This record gives sequence, C-alpha cells and structure tokens, in this order.
Amino acid sequence: MKILYHHRIASKDGQYVHIEEIVNAIKELGHEIIMVEPRSVTEKQFGKSSGVVQKIRRFLPGYVHEWIEFFYSIFDFLKLCRVIIKTKPDCIYERYNLFFPSGIWAKKIFRLPLLLEVNAPLYDERSDNDGISVKKLALWSECYVWKSADFVLPVTLVLAEIIKARNVSEDKIKVIPNGINKNEFIKQKINKNTIINKYGLQNKLVLGFTGFVREWHRLDKVLDAISLHKNENWHLLLVGDGPVLAQLEDQANRLGIADRVTFTGLISREQVPEYVAAFNIALQPEVVPYASPLKLFEYMALGKAILAPDRDNIKEILSDKEDCLLFKPEQEDDFINQLELLAESQDYQYQLGAAAIQTINDKELYWQENAKKILILFKSLEK
Repeated sequence: MKILYHHRIASKDGQYVHIEEIVNAIKELGHEIIMVEPRSVTEKQFGKSSGVVQKIRRFLPGYVHEWIEFFYSIFDFLKLCRVIIKTKPDCIYERYNLFFPSGIWAKKIFRLPLLLEVNAPLYDERSDNDGISVKKLALWSECYVWKSADFVLPVTLVLAEIIKARNVSEDKIKVIPNGINKNEFIKQKINKNTIINKYGLQNKLVLGFTGFVREWHRLDKVLDAISLHKNENWHLLLVGDGPVLAQLEDQANRLGIADRVTFTGLISREQVPEYVAAFNIALQPEVVPYASPLKLFEYMALGKAILAPDRDNIKEILSDKEDCLLFKPEQEDDFINQLELLAESQDYQYQLGAAAIQTINDKELYWQENAKKILILFKSLEK
C-alpha cells in the first residue's frame, strides 16, 4: 500500500516523535510512505520549535495570522495535488490541525480514503489559551475536517467524547492511544549508572520528569515537596527544556534546594531511555485532560514507578495501586502524601514498575500495533 502522510507540524518535538514512529512502523510492515509536510521541519534538530510561526503569532493581530493559517491551506492543497498526481497514493493519513482543510479537499477531488489522527481539540485548546479571533472559520474548519474524514483517530476516549459531541458519527471514531517503540525501549538493557555517575546521583531517590516543561505541568509542586521533606536524598532530575525552566530554577534557589535539583536541558531523542532508566520514581504532576502523554509510555516501558493525577485519560491506560500510584489533583496535599508513600518503599516501586511493563505488553501499547490498526482501517475502506 502507498500511503500519503500529510501534516503541518513545524516543530521537531514530541508531536514529531509520534509522526516518525508511525511512519517507521508502517514502513516496517512493508508499505510505502510519501511525506507531505513543511520543508523546514526536516531540517530541524529534535526539540526545536518553529521560530517563524512563533514570530507571526507574537507580532501580528490574531485575526491576521489565523487568516494566514487558512490561506496556507490553499498553497498546501496545490502541493498535495502535485504529489498525488505524480505518486498516485492509495490513501491519505493526516495529522489534524486547525485551519487546515486541504487534505479533505484533496480527498474529495481525488476520491482517496483519509484517516485523520486527532491529538487535541484545537479549537477548544486555542480558545482557552491564546484565544481565537476568527471563531466561525476556526470552528467550521475543525468540524468540516472531522466530519469529512473516513475515520477519526483520537488518542483517548476522553477526546473521542469531545469529537462525538461535534456530531461526528460514533462509527467513524476509533481510539488509538500513543505507544512505545519496543525496539528502542525494550530490546536492550540500559545502564542507568551512566547518568547517575554523570550527575552525582548516587544514594539519591531520583524523582524524574522528561519533556518540554510548561506551567501547567506543575513541576512547582515537586519543588515544594522536596523542600518540605526532611530526607535530603530526594532529588529532582528534570530532563528537557521549556518556557518555565527559568522560573523553576528561581523557585529552587528561593527554597534553598538548588543542590537537590538537576536541570539537564535539551537532550537527543536517542538519549531519553538512558535518562529515564536513572529515575526511581517517574512523575506526571499534571496532564491535559484529553491527552495521551508520550512520556507515560516511556516510563512504563522502562519499568518505572509512576506517580500521576487521578484523571480519566490516565486511567484509560493505568490502574491505581496496580501499575501506578494516582493522586487527587484537586487536593493539594495529596501529591506529596502519595509521593511520600511511594518513596518509603523500594519494594513498592519495583512492584508498580514491573506491573507497568506488564500493562504495556497486555494492552500491546506499541507503535507497531498502532500501525497494524491503521492498515486494517484502510483495508476496510477499499472498494
């Protein structure tokens, strides 16, 4: 099968990890992938965002850059037409974006089946955060694309309910959560001592977090917990970068725990397993309620004891006190209470970590399995 993969992601971050993993998994199954994507993203290093897009959003009024986003779809549609005519794909796999109907236009004109992967309800998300100026156009573009796709693939059941509420047929909605590359995270033994020795973490209880750190991740709660805990061997290993890193560094200095926090900065994608292996407890202090966090699957695959919020999207994958420990996010003290409970018992940490690995296996939470599901859906659409 020849599949055209279509997206508008301009940043090489966690979003692009999802793209690369699905593409590679489909290729491993013997199918051909044709990429239609912004040229700039292929030239970026991992962790780099789109400076051009950020500047446009910062300096232009909202309604101007939103219309620019929409009119980009016309340019993108013409590019799609050229590629389709030249390569003659069998179908289109698209990662959803707002103001981005070009894939659906191509689907309709060339009569190609299209699967739409949805990672977030971007109309709601952008309305809540940055705001949307051209609301009718934004909402129309989201509903038009969701309803016109042959199948819509949200990453959580929570997100599926949001999509269904926009009058998308339930029969068209197929939930496919994120996963893990078992070849990278499971096939080889990873030596955690490399990172422990590098950062002087011997005899420390390493509380770990990976990813692009934003305010809503609530890493401030972790710093507060470390400062309140009498045992000074608690140490936060924060792996990654992000807009609130400077604030967290200031907070650590104010609390007098700068020596109990390590900020690694940006690392390569290939190094992530080595860093996560050094964690004793893997932290997900907060989560977007409809998301399927990539880091969660990485923590699970490496057998880490996970502390995460008691939210529906987390509970789609994990079970409290079986393969993770959950805290009540609405109760401010519950985070530190559950963290202390987990920190007190190394046996409990090992028990939860081993169960997390078993959950990965039992639920087949692998990119390779996701690729098989995608191909089955395409096969069902063959005439």
